[in-house]
Amino acid sequence: MIDYSEQNKKACEHNAYDFWVNTSGKPSDRAKKDLEDPIRVLKRYAGYFDTYEGIKIANICGSCGKKAIPLAILGSKVTIFDISEDNKKYALEVADEANVDIDFIVGDVLKIDMTKYEKYFDVVFMEGGILHYFHDINQFMKIMQQLLKTNGKMICSDFHPFQKISDILGLEQPTMSYFSTDVFEGEMAHARFFPDEIRRQMPLCSYRKYTISEIINAVIENGFTLNRFDEHPSWINEDVPGEFTIIAKKD
Repeated sequence: MIDYSEQNKKACEHNAYDFWVNTSGKPSDRAKKDLEDPIRVLKRYAGYFDTYEGIKIANICGSCGKKAIPLAILGSKVTIFDISEDNKKYALEVADEANVDIDFIVGDVLKIDMTKYEKYFDVVFMEGGILHYFHDINQFMKIMQQLLKTNGKMICSDFHPFQKISDILGLEQPTMSYFSTDVFEGEMAHARFFPDEIRRQMPLCSYRKYTISEIINAVIENGFTLNRFDEHPSWINEDVPGEFTIIAKKD
């Protein structure tokens, strides 16, 4: 049986560098955009940070650095944890063009070296839809708690669980019962941007989607105090929820 993290790694790395160049621009162009207005690039997430200067941030599944680099420009010490070497290549090239330093650790988030990173960060931050990559949300939240200093903050923004029953974000992924606990295979979210002949060759990811109660209870049961839960409209239909953000503090 193939380990699902290895399966997801293959999917995440398939044509990833070229994808970021084609969609976000050459590293020099992306860096210029980030430097011009890093707060604007952070979008709604800027409102969830109390400060930027000097804080240590773990950017979980930080992908190509699209939020990590603006945070570094604003003075944060950012470490990206992500499974893709291609993502690392693009992110470090953008950071170099922006003249900022970020750390990028390639590997399974569930196997982070706690001898180095336990109680290391002021903030753990994730966005862009990552929870479905992990089949055990309690295990995932336990690791997030371990990464944080006492009184540290978790900013967790993700796809709204309503997507289990409706393709509310146009990701062209299968829908199911809202209460389904099934693990299933599906395309990477960006697969729909490729021509059909390439799309058919792209490796699939192994996903597990959660309900709102599963997510919130995993936060509470793993040493966090839930401070805020916000819902955000879908980017293709503002009448339905598309994303959510949880703010929680480590007890």
